[in-house]
Amino acid sequence: MIASTTTRAAAGTTTTRAAGGTTGHLAIVLHAHLPFVRHPEHARHLEERWLFEAILECYLPLIGALDRLAQEGVPVALTMSLTPTLADMLQDDLLRARFEAHLARLQALQRSERLRAGGDANVGKAVGFYGGWLAEARATWERHGGDVVAALVSHARAGRLDLLASAATHAFLPGLMAEPRALRAQVRVGLRAFAEQTGLKPVGFWMPECAYDPTFDAVLAEEGVRFTIVEEHGLHFARPRPPAGTYAPVASPSGVAFFARDLASGRQVWSRDEGYPGDPWYREFYRDIGFDLPEPELLGEIGPYGARVFTGLKYHRVTAPGIDLADKAPWDPDVARERAWVHAGHFVDSRRKQLEGIRAVLSGGAPPIVCSPYDAELFGHWWFEGPWFLEAVFRRLAQGLAPGVEPITLRAFLHRNPAMLRATPAASTWGARGHSSVWIDHPNAWLWRHVHHASRDVVKTVARLREVAARTRDGAVTAALEQAITELLLLQSSDWPFILETATAEGYAAARARAHAARLRDLLAMIDTGEVDDRRLADLGSRDDFLAAQRDMLPSAYA
Repeated sequence: MIASTTTRAAAGTTTTRAAGGTTGHLAIVLHAHLPFVRHPEHARHLEERWLFEAILECYLPLIGALDRLAQEGVPVALTMSLTPTLADMLQDDLLRARFEAHLARLQALQRSERLRAGGDANVGKAVGFYGGWLAEARATWERHGGDVVAALVSHARAGRLDLLASAATHAFLPGLMAEPRALRAQVRVGLRAFAEQTGLKPVGFWMPECAYDPTFDAVLAEEGVRFTIVEEHGLHFARPRPPAGTYAPVASPSGVAFFARDLASGRQVWSRDEGYPGDPWYREFYRDIGFDLPEPELLGEIGPYGARVFTGLKYHRVTAPGIDLADKAPWDPDVARERAWVHAGHFVDSRRKQLEGIRAVLSGGAPPIVCSPYDAELFGHWWFEGPWFLEAVFRRLAQGLAPGVEPITLRAFLHRNPAMLRATPAASTWGARGHSSVWIDHPNAWLWRHVHHASRDVVKTVARLREVAARTRDGAVTAALEQAITELLLLQSSDWPFILETATAEGYAAARARAHAARLRDLLAMIDTGEVDDRRLADLGSRDDFLAAQRDMLPSAYA
């Protein structure tokens, strides 16, 4: 435990501050995840843009910020999860080449826009901004050899970033409780894939959707997970109730450390209505030239059958709540960047006040910690100025704007403060209403029948074939089994029920789920008869090539 002293804050009040001047810690956690989307059968597939937009708007700006902060010696302590599906896509040669083509098309479109509207008194400044912004993104991409994962790992090895593993395909784990071996396989494959993809030993684990049930505790511990994060009420209703509330981790009966998501810092950053992204000077997400301009002026930057798509070139700002998109005012990137600096200062000072208030009521012990997890894609995609804000937070902290507040990674906090209360976190998720209804409800209930049947069938098939495969060494059957497991993992992704619930790209999500279920049935039928269709197997392997270089580990994950 860190020794502490007590200092007088004001008449009648005391504030406890740890030796060395630390009032408390701020742990910012970014959860980086996208579902596995790869369509080699199409030259340009609409849903592959999800990855390209995230690389351009989120990951490259984040890496650029980390590069600058490192070069200038600004201390950074950031925790970030990296799911196997995202890492696999980021390391895929086909998708990397397609991203480069996507970036080249946008740069060509921006040059055309500069000729068309660069002199416009209203939007000319925004038009010009994108030229430099896209050039900076390309420079960051080329500086790191087009390898986003390697760039993140380099910052992790330098101590600025702590990377967390996650489940294989970001499965909603409570939905797999009926088949414990399938649940364990999601965790086991996720940890093994992370180690292969990053070269790092996984210690922390991001539970998809922060979805937890006490029955997961032993699984996490047995697979080597040291810490994870639950939603606020996961610790609030832990047994016994933690005296530090959500401001200190607890150790589960199996010894896994559980941190809790802080709601106050979450609302400030995540909420468009209450938080910073709703500021009238920030860029408007939904107003895009992809919908504003005549088709010929978009230079082919459209979707299948002429569908309009977001190009990422947006010239307008939020302006005011409820205002029609057509009435949005022009966006000024300089003003927006200044607002991000101001909001970073407000965020940092809010954490100071929050931690001082918490410290005042705690009876000694380790300094409190505010754990602030967010979707990484919030920063840059949904909230364009988010990467500027994040960089400014670390600069503000380094300037001493919030004395006593120290940024820290979750791993470093545990290293400094190994003593924890033993408690059992409550079942919880970070979804609406805090339970499972987002992922298991009427719009997506049909999907779970496929997931449960497929999970059961694969577990049985693996068990039946284990001795047979070892004895006969039938390479075709083994390859079919590995592909069947791949189809199961992709079917189990939490993204499909989430998309169905939110009714965004529900047609694509439903088609993907049904396709994986059907392919799995075909493969199991081949395995049952021993007659493997090599052409069909090769076709599936080229389409759904998730973890293609690590397939040999899949059957053993179900042991």
